[in-house]
Order: sequence, then structure tokens, then C-alpha cells
Amino acid sequence: MDEALLRSLPPSVLGILVRRGADFAAAEDAVQDALIEALRVWPADPPRDPKSWLVTVAWRRFLDATRADAARRRRDLVDEEPAPGPVPPVDDTLQLYFLCAHPSLTPSSAVALTLRAVGGLTTRQIAQAYLVPEATMAQRISRAKRTVSGVRFDQPGDVATVLRVLYLVFNEGYSGDVDLAAEAIRLTRQLAAAIDHPEVAGLLALMLLHHARRATRTAPDGSLVPLAEQDRGRWDTESIAEGVEILQAALARDRLGEFQAQAAIAALHADAPTTEETDWVQIVEWYDELARLTASPVVRLNRAVAVGEADGARAGLAALAALDDSLPRHAAVAAHLHERDGDLATAARLYAEAAQKAPNLAERDHLTRQAARLNARRGR
Repeated sequence: MDEALLRSLPPSVLGILVRRGADFAAAEDAVQDALIEALRVWPADPPRDPKSWLVTVAWRRFLDATRADAARRRRDLVDEEPAPGPVPPVDDTLQLYFLCAHPSLTPSSAVALTLRAVGGLTTRQIAQAYLVPEATMAQRISRAKRTVSGVRFDQPGDVATVLRVLYLVFNEGYSGDVDLAAEAIRLTRQLAAAIDHPEVAGLLALMLLHHARRATRTAPDGSLVPLAEQDRGRWDTESIAEGVEILQAALARDRLGEFQAQAAIAALHADAPTTEETDWVQIVEWYDELARLTASPVVRLNRAVAVGEADGARAGLAALAALDDSLPRHAAVAAHLHERDGDLATAARLYAEAAQKAPNLAERDHLTRQAARLNARRGR
């Protein structure tokens, strides 16, 4: 079975059911049931038109569920199966992003619902992106589904919420278990073509600049390669040039937002021939702007790293001391700064501590190797 195809179809099928009158929560359940049926049936009997097959099965499941729940929902539905034949190749994904950003939902709930229903991320992945426990995120998504149950999606949400979703989808595709980065770029390009908005341009530039380094982020064995050790000759110069051009045009409009600021930091990294030649002073200044715009503790954590490069490890540690040590990757940043300061024993201990808290296997293995490397140096 073509698993990539099976992952790509649900957003479009979901959009078709919503347009036919299904409320979002029921439509999502029906699509999930159809996917389970596809996993059971397709290996032995693959359909000639997978999308039409999924639409037909999902619509039947939706109708069955609606009939069973008709008294409670009290909705008028057309009890008809879709006409046979191929389904037109309409891409509803971006539209669904806007529909999930419904005014009846808070921005955080809208983002969580979209990531789960349209982006295909697990509750655990979304919880990690939000820095909250998985159980908390599960409750948030359940509440969002209940809120929009039975709601007609004729009031699309705002651009800011959609941008937040696209950003999180890209980040999960870039560093997580599900490859969604290219899809996030594709949708952001669509949005940039449809909306003249500096933050849309800023997000697209940010994605292109980060994606340009993707081939060098991991070694052939799958292990992580830190930015300082990446082969910059393998970076995608065309994507970098495009990202910088888009960013410069956005910044020229003098309506700075967080995605433009992040893209400016990424552009400074992309412009430097080596880590040592990076303009760390300017990067710290951009982190100051970003912290002003977002008040994010993660931004301040990354700023501490930049301060350590610009002004020395002691300055970086001083910046880090003002932050809550329970922040994700706090121990890893502390380990890096202590190593730069020459305190190998503390750095090794912190790398080992960070490895225990790592959100994925690749990062855990990298941090474990860092701890082992320093312990080996100390034992000489």
C-alpha cells in the first residue's frame, strides 16, 4: 500500500464531507473510520481511485453515525451517496486551515484542532510543541471538537491563527517523526500568493531558510549534526536567496512581526561562511526584538545561546540564570555554555540530564554522545 498517498488524502476528503453538510467533528471521525477500513482492505484489493473510495466510505460512515444520532443533532441531511466516478482534484487543505480557525474557538484551541485533524500530528506531538502535558492537550482538543460540533463553517478564522498552525506543522515536519515540512511550505506559498501580508511573507522566508539546511541536519546514520558542524557547502543556496529576497521585501514595509524577526535570525546564520564568522551581535539584537514581540521563554532560551557566542559563555550563563530551569532544552543549553566556559564536569552532567528529557530518539542519542565525549576528555 502507498502510505504516502494514504497520508495525503484525508484533508481533501475531510473538505468534501464538510462542504456536503457534515459538521467538522463528525466528518473527522468518519474519515478516520474510512482510513482504518482502507488499511484493512487496500493491501488485498487496492482501489482504482483511492480518493473516491475514501470519500464514499467516509460519507457512508458519516450517514450511519448521523442516523444513529439524529434525534440529538436534529440536522437535515441529504441521505444520498456521492455520485460514482472520480472526485475532482480540488485542494481543500488551506481552506480547512481557515475553517478550523473558527471564531468560536480560542486561538490555542483552533491551532490544536487543526494540527490534529488536518495536519495529522498526534496529541503527543502537539503537546510537545505547546510545552504542555499530553493529557492537557487531549482535553483541549476534545473541548475544541465539542465546541465546533454542529457548527456551520461559514466564518473562517484569522490569518494569525493559520500562520501559527503552519509554523507548528513545519517545525514538526522539520524535526519530528512526521514529514510535513514540504507540505507546510506549499500551503504557505499558496497563502502568500493569495494574501498581501508581511507576516505571511516572513513565515515563508523563515521556512525556506530553515529548509535550505535540511540535508545537512542529520548524518547518514540518522544522528543529529549541530549547526556549527554542518557542511555549509551543501546548503540549498537557491532557497536561501529566495528566502532572503522575500524577507527583505517584507521588512521594507516596516510592519515587523515575529516570523520576520525569526527569518532575520535564520538569514544571518545562512549568510555566515562559518559559525565563528556569524554576526552574533546582530542575532542577539534580533532576539531582543523577538522577545519583545512574543514574550516567549523559548526565545529567551535561544537568546542566551546567542549571548554566549557574542559576549562569552559567562554572559550566556547569566542570561540563562534568569529563566526557569524546567524549560525544555534548558539543560542542553546550560551544558553547551558550561562546556564553552571550560567546566567539563558540569557540562557532561547536564548533557546526560538533557538526554533523559529529550523529546525524540535522535536528540537523546546526540546529547548522550555529547556527555560521553566530555567524560572521555576528562578521563585522559
